[in-house]
Amino acid sequence: MPGIKPDQTHRSVTEREEMFRDIIDYSFEAIIVHTDCEITYVNQTAASFFRTSKEALIGSDIFSIFPSSSRGIIQEWIQKAIKKDEAVLRMEEKVMRADETVIEAEIHSRPVTFGKKNMIQTAFQDITYRKEAEKILNDREKLVSIGQIAAGIAHEVKNPLTAVKGFLQLLKESHSHPYLQTMENELDKALLTLQNLLQVSKPDLQDELLVPIDFCNELKSLMLLFQDKLYDVEVEMDLRDRGIRVLGKKNLYLKAFFNLIKNALEAIPEKGKIKIVHYAENQWLHIEITDTGIGIPKDKLNMLGTPFFSSKAEGTGLGLTQVYTTIHEHGGHISVDSTPGEGTTFCIRLPITEET
Repeated sequence: MPGIKPDQTHRSVTEREEMFRDIIDYSFEAIIVHTDCEITYVNQTAASFFRTSKEALIGSDIFSIFPSSSRGIIQEWIQKAIKKDEAVLRMEEKVMRADETVIEAEIHSRPVTFGKKNMIQTAFQDITYRKEAEKILNDREKLVSIGQIAAGIAHEVKNPLTAVKGFLQLLKESHSHPYLQTMENELDKALLTLQNLLQVSKPDLQDELLVPIDFCNELKSLMLLFQDKLYDVEVEMDLRDRGIRVLGKKNLYLKAFFNLIKNALEAIPEKGKIKIVHYAENQWLHIEITDTGIGIPKDKLNMLGTPFFSSKAEGTGLGLTQVYTTIHEHGGHISVDSTPGEGTTFCIRLPITEET
């Protein structure tokens, strides 16, 4: 071009290439390029995403960033990309970081050509929080549906049982028989179960006012109610970030945590330990209740919080249903981790009141 020297043109091209290289390197997306399952390029965002360095990833096997259980799925996904069956492949899969944490990721792949070499460009996006939000929403919808069904059944069954109890009491006034008292006792148990179910499905404390709650004080007070059961159980309370308050219905919350502590104690057959942790992080209050009890099988964890599902021989499951309902109604989140023979941990996360 007239007036532009060749070295100026070369410098301008080089500067543009460096600029575009930096744009890709620090793109919002974590990008990896791989061929024959070998990683050949990693941008800086991907290195940060996988919590390691570019050098550590380049030259490694693409399968190394996925759990071994996903190998078959990833092989099929790579073959599809190579065959160019689709312009862009999208999937959701777990990936492993260098620090051994496993997260949910949305993955987009497309075939690319550099020179004469066919490669696959893959972009990763962390969707852990999105998946967690979806789970919370599904759990809430499930509890609402179960609650509506349970409330309807409990109401329909309670009315005839109440009538039966009334006639039974009249019968006792004119006849004396030991079986009559046994029948009334069993009816009382059935009516109490139905009443508990109605309270869980449609709590009688719904009109309770929202108040700031200091769980450090409330958890210590709750433990005093179990003094007679703590002879063989050690209790450790790690109550950090004192003074933090959560806005909520106090009686509902106290009933929920009473049920959790009671379950933890009942899960310990003889001697054991209960640990309660309280701390604040990122505008959330975290409360963890851990026991060294018998634990819960993995295939049963998803059923927790469902009415009439219980791991205890004579349990109704209504206590945990009340816990889950209360936490969700207050905009919180509850999760559980358990190992049979080792114990169980319930993790509760509650939104912190702004005026703390």
